Amino acid sequence: MENKDFTTSFLVDQTPGEVFAAINRVSDWWQGEIKGGASKLNDEFTYQMEEFHFSKQKVVEFVPNKKVVWLVTDSKLTFTKDVSEWTGTKIVFEITEKDNKTQLRFTHMGLAPTIECYNDCSNAWSQLVGQSLYSLITTGKGKKVF
Repeated sequence: MENKDFTTSFLVDQTPGEVFAAINRVSDWWQGEIKGGASKLNDEFTYQMEEFHFSKQKVVEFVPNKKVVWLVTDSKLTFTKDVSEWTGTKIVFEITEKDNKTQLRFTHMGLAPTIECYNDCSNAWSQLVGQSLYSLITTGKGKKVF
């Protein structure tokens, strides 16, 4: 079986700068408790969703209006046998211009069908990125998706 990372993308009318700014406003679109920052290289933040999910991210790549990469340095998913499945994975946001629009391509490198949390986590990312982040970019307000 091919190790295929979870990826999703969408097009918006907003500029690459507006998309980039929205991505970095993590607490406005990623639901749960966020502590720390994600607005510059080497920033670190934690994410907590009740007792089910904890993760710590470090901004390891930060190219204004083009790309943001978070390295998951610690994680605890209480609904999987391997609670640290996310540790060492990367969350990648790539911004490009396409057909006079801005494309956001999201990839969670390491979130592949071969790991236990793939179905639940890819579904959550689809909602968070495809609905909440999309809404933040297009309306200025993230959307509660769960």
